[in-house]
Amino acid sequence: MSRLSEAFAKARPALVAFVTAGDPSPAATPAILDALVEGGADVIELGMPFTDPMADGPAIQRANLRALAAGTKTADIFAIARDFRTRHPDMPLVLMGYANPMLRRGAAWFAEACAEAGVDGVICVDIPFEEDAALGAALRERGVAPIRLATPTTDTARLPAVLEGAGGFLYYVSVAGITGMQAAAADSVAAAVARLKAATELPVAVGFGVRTPEQAAAVARVADGVVVGSAIVDAIAVADEAKRDPAPDVLALVKDLSGAVHAAREEYAA
Repeated sequence: MSRLSEAFAKARPALVAFVTAGDPSPAATPAILDALVEGGADVIELGMPFTDPMADGPAIQRANLRALAAGTKTADIFAIARDFRTRHPDMPLVLMGYANPMLRRGAAWFAEACAEAGVDGVICVDIPFEEDAALGAALRERGVAPIRLATPTTDTARLPAVLEGAGGFLYYVSVAGITGMQAAAADSVAAAVARLKAATELPVAVGFGVRTPEQAAAVARVADGVVVGSAIVDAIAVADEAKRDPAPDVLALVKDLSGAVHAAREEYAA
């Protein structure tokens, strides 16, 4: 089993925690990632900063800008990933970002760099399955899961094509919009997850709009995973503006989130 499949098998529903690499600096990111692990995250998404993060709301947009202003390069992201893998050999690590940084040097180069750094999966926000032949194939060849996105507008006719060649887990974008701005109603999430799970054996993780422990628990009761990003990124920003180490604030928040998800996990198992 891969680290991703093992994580979802052991921790279903799983807490998937997102931060942006290099925010507020490349040097600060390792301690923030360690805080995610210590706080109880089951899977970590590491965002690749980009100048035009079209799917992201203000919080993650600002995180991208802070990371780029700090000089974060693709080489730094892979160095962070390699160091993380050394410290946490069993924790799943997923890169999330946009096509430009991933394909600038070619799909084969990117896939090889992911494999060498111990990255388990890749979410590319702006490559639909119709255009995924190069990146998806290269990732699969190197044993890295191409993680696909489904949305409220992914209909039954299109879903099988979205799932073809996918791996790791299916990321359900619960709202038609950008990250961190609104939350979907619990009943609509439950119905969507049920529809997706009927079409795939991959775990279904729900993100976009999940910010509080209460929201995380509500999603965890019906999904295999809960993705939280903007709330964690906001905690990093507040600490950075106050000129203090963000890691303790991240640790406290993630403990609250993981506690809520773990409590829902007991209900899920029952």
